[in-house]
Amino acid sequence: MLRRRRPRASSGEPEPVGPAPGPARARPAPAQCARAGGCRERPSAPSPGPRGSFARYPDSVVPSAVGCGDCQSEEADAPRGPEDEADEEPALEELEQREVLVLGLDGSGKSTFLRVLAGKPPLEGHIPTWGFNSVRLPTKDFEVDLLEIGGSQNLRFYWKEFVNEVDVLVFMVDSADRLRLPWARQELHKLLDKDPDLPVVIVANKQDLSEAMSVVELQQELGLQAVDNQREVFLLAASIAPAGAGFENPGTVHIWRLLLELLS
Repeated sequence: MLRRRRPRASSGEPEPVGPAPGPARARPAPAQCARAGGCRERPSAPSPGPRGSFARYPDSVVPSAVGCGDCQSEEADAPRGPEDEADEEPALEELEQREVLVLGLDGSGKSTFLRVLAGKPPLEGHIPTWGFNSVRLPTKDFEVDLLEIGGSQNLRFYWKEFVNEVDVLVFMVDSADRLRLPWARQELHKLLDKDPDLPVVIVANKQDLSEAMSVVELQQELGLQAVDNQREVFLLAASIAPAGAGFENPGTVHIWRLLLELLS
């Protein structure tokens, strides 16, 4: 996984490199290819590479058929002309990764949050995550990987193993679950102590319920007044998926914009 605050890759295009221009040489047609089965085709889109290095085509590039290995070797010996350089595809763009860890007790709304961000409808009822769940979302400058780890008691042990490897922590709290709020507070402060420099976004979810605690109450009950004032800790009220709501929900949009600001 990516450690936080990597410098961004340069946006400048590389200068073309090659021999001095000369007479253009025609490319062999697929029927002339000596390889059995003719020339192969480039895939319509690249597959994700190792975590932290995802390559994709620029929007303006349409992948086209290319010669087989024999044809490419023969072409490499030919002098390059202006027409060859004009036909050459741009280099693949490498997008940096940003890692967001989404934690919270089971039933706090973590999976629903990821589904809404991905443009999927919330699932009916409460279906706990037994293990891991992830979503990758592209932005203009980088891609955001959101990793959710289940919040049941037997999975909370693994939380601390991931905290030091991400850029931002999102901690979901069920604002209406007063009975388990002490457990949420305990787990939150364990994570805060694990990495004092990690930005934390606490989402006070389910604010649409009548029994939900206010942000002021939650700030007191979660012990946030004891957190260092210099630390980046945010408490946001939200109703991630009330009936008929999606990503356009103001709470969801606010959280997403804050994440992008912290990740930039």
